[in-house]
Amino acid sequence: MLGVECKLQNGLIGIISDTHVPTRAYSLPSQVFSLFEGADLILHAGDLEDESVLEELGALAPVEAVAGNMDPVKIRAKLGTGKIINLGEISLGLIHGAGMPRGVPDLVLSRFQGFNIQGLIFGHSHVPFLEQRGDVLLINPGSTADPRRGSRPSCARLWIEGRKMRGEIMYLTEGE
Repeated sequence: MLGVECKLQNGLIGIISDTHVPTRAYSLPSQVFSLFEGADLILHAGDLEDESVLEELGALAPVEAVAGNMDPVKIRAKLGTGKIINLGEISLGLIHGAGMPRGVPDLVLSRFQGFNIQGLIFGHSHVPFLEQRGDVLLINPGSTADPRRGSRPSCARLWIEGRKMRGEIMYLTEGE
């Protein structure tokens, strides 16, 4: 698993997944940019479909991303499918996910067994998910473009201070 070193100043990380630009959305919702303002880092958990998404988000903060099942081969080769983001005292796993939506949290957690992570960022189901499982905080930001199972367009934010983390699902306002 590829390890990446990142530094935080403000302790804020923007989290996004399943943006599906341009197949299910023409562009990222404008509200994402205001929600991620001041972020030290943005994590994209795959299914971006076009690299322009990384460029747009990169105007706000450095971006780390992994490829999802809908990403073209070129993006998969460039990004890989799993990473460990080292942030000083905290390490986060970053993966897209696979399988049936209800089983994704358990599946992605099993892929990081043996790695010392405190958080795990994933996507795939298009359904927001925020849950502490033992010593690992699991976050799926949902989808900004194609929410499913009654959810709304969403992303997430994560605050890190020392070894403490606090995650929050952010629901986007319709039409923004």
